[in-house]
Amino acid sequence: MAKKVAVIEADLIGGTCPNRGCNAKITLDQPVALKNQVANFQGYGLRGEPTIDWQANFDHERDVIAGLPDMIAGLMTSAGVTLINGRGTFVDDHTIQVADKTYTADKIVIATGQHPHRLDIPGTELAHDSNDFLNLTTLPHHITVIGAGYIGLEFANMALTAGSQVTLLMRGDQALRQFHQPFVERLLAILVEQGLVLKREWVPTAIKSTGDHFEVLSADDKVTTDWILDATGRQPNTANLGLEKIGVDYTAAGITVDDHLQTSVAGIYASGDVLAKDQPKLTPTAIFESQYLTHLFMGDTNAPIKYPAIPSVVFTSPRLAQVGTLPTSDTHDIKVTVNDLKDDWFRQTTRDVTGHNLLVTDDQHRLIGAAELGEQAENTINTLLPAIQYQLTPAQREQLVTLFPSIGAAVWSAI
Repeated sequence: MAKKVAVIEADLIGGTCPNRGCNAKITLDQPVALKNQVANFQGYGLRGEPTIDWQANFDHERDVIAGLPDMIAGLMTSAGVTLINGRGTFVDDHTIQVADKTYTADKIVIATGQHPHRLDIPGTELAHDSNDFLNLTTLPHHITVIGAGYIGLEFANMALTAGSQVTLLMRGDQALRQFHQPFVERLLAILVEQGLVLKREWVPTAIKSTGDHFEVLSADDKVTTDWILDATGRQPNTANLGLEKIGVDYTAAGITVDDHLQTSVAGIYASGDVLAKDQPKLTPTAIFESQYLTHLFMGDTNAPIKYPAIPSVVFTSPRLAQVGTLPTSDTHDIKVTVNDLKDDWFRQTTRDVTGHNLLVTDDQHRLIGAAELGEQAENTINTLLPAIQYQLTPAQREQLVTLFPSIGAAVWSAI
C-alpha cells in the first residue's frame, strides 16, 4: 500500500551533493584531470600542454548543475511526493512546524546532512569554505588550504593544476587518515613534485588581513596568501531542529541510531551524513540507507540494516580509492599483493604509471579488500566491488568474461 510522503527543504532540493558538492566538484575537476593526463603523455605522442580557463570551467559547471534541483523536484512530485519549502522544527514526536503551518506523520526521517566546520581562532571570518571555492570565477594567485581531508586535497589539486600557487597546512602528520597511508604518502609526494607546498604539524592560531594579502599564523610561523580555504571538516546539522525538546539523542558526530536507523525516539529515524556512524559519509551510503528505510516502512523487511562494502575515493590526480579490508597491524590470515602500475602493459597505454594498487585476499583466495593510487582508481575499485561484496571464489571469478582491452580486464587479471 502506497504511503503519503512529504519532504521539507529550506534550501535547494537535493542537498549538498548535486548543488555544492560532488556534482559541482567533479565537473570542475574534469579539465584538471585531463590536463594531468596530457602531461603524462608529453614525449609519448603529445606535444604542448593545455591551459585551464577557469572562468569557462566555472561557466560549464554552472550549466551542468543549474537544472539539477528542478529535475530532482520533478522526479519527486511525479512520484507523488509533496514538497514543502521552509525550515522544519519538531513540535512533538509526530509533528513538524514549518513557518506558521504544522504537519503530522507516523514516521519522520531526519536527513539534514552536514555543513562546513569553521576554525575557532581569531580571524576565522577571513577564511572561506568549500561553497565559496566552488563559486570562484577566477582563481587567486596564492591559495592556502587548511586541512588535509577529502576537500582540502581535492581542491588543492584543482587549484594547483589550474595555475595557482598552493600551500597546504596539516594539523598533524597524516593526511586522509582513513585511507591506506603508504598510498597517501605517495600521493602527497606527487603533489609536492607538482609544486604543492606542504607543511605538517602546523596548527593555525590566527588569521590576519594585511591589506592586499592575508596571513595565517601559527605559534612560530606564518603563511602569506591571497585566499584561505578552511577545509577542517564538516559538522552534522543538528542545531535548531528541536531535537532536545523531543529527546532525540545526538553527539558532535551526529544523531545516534539503532540498527534499524531509529533514533532514541520511537518513530523518528535518521539517514545520511547527519548520522553518527562508522561508514563513510557519502551520497551512495545515504542512498543505501534511504532504500533500506523504504523497505522497512513498506513492511518488506524488519531485519537490521546490513551495510555492504562501501568504496571511497579522493578525486585528486592521480585518484586514490579503496574498499573493504585493508592491511593493518591487527589483520591476520590475509595475503597482501602490491602491484606497481608501470609493470602493467595496459596502464602503459594510458600512461597511468605513477601509482600502485593493492589487493587483499583471505585464506580461501577470495578478494576482501583493494586500494589503488592511479588515474583510473575509481574505475578499478568499482570493477572489483562485486568480487568483494559477494565473496567470489577463484572458480566463480573464472566464469566472468571481461571486455578486452580495458581497465576491467587489466584489474581482473591481477587478482
